[in-house]
Amino acid sequence: MAGSSRSSSMRGSRSRRAMADINVVPYIDVMLVLLVIFMVTAPLVAPSIVNLPTVGGAAPQQQTPPVVVNIRADGNMSVKYKDDGGTQQQEDMTRADLNGFITDRAQTHPDQPVVIAADKTVKYEVVMNVMSDLKARGVKRVGLLVKSQ
Repeated sequence: MAGSSRSSSMRGSRSRRAMADINVVPYIDVMLVLLVIFMVTAPLVAPSIVNLPTVGGAAPQQQTPPVVVNIRADGNMSVKYKDDGGTQQQEDMTRADLNGFITDRAQTHPDQPVVIAADKTVKYEVVMNVMSDLKARGVKRVGLLVKSQ
């Protein structure tokens, strides 16, 4: 009898043992469903469009016209700009003259942009040298002028 009571107590303890692992399959299923929902709804969300109010006394900002540096195919340069009176000026310059002109112009008009208009046959190095000279002289905004196709 003693042997039979031991075997019954052993069986009972085996069936009462706690499970030590967690079932993660439901969590993965929920994650995948949420992923699909977000992937479907993300393209449908339109960015908000802001309708700006109108004001009667608002004036457009005055933008200073840029100084245009023309680099021709033969390597000669000319500069077009508007002086303080608003008249268009054009001067032929060498690279040294351009550096002096830009230094003087940057002191009087610090935020004026400069646009480089180079012929398509001009070497890339020449354009980059002019651009680096402009940046070294304190020009904050330098752009390249292109023709649309």
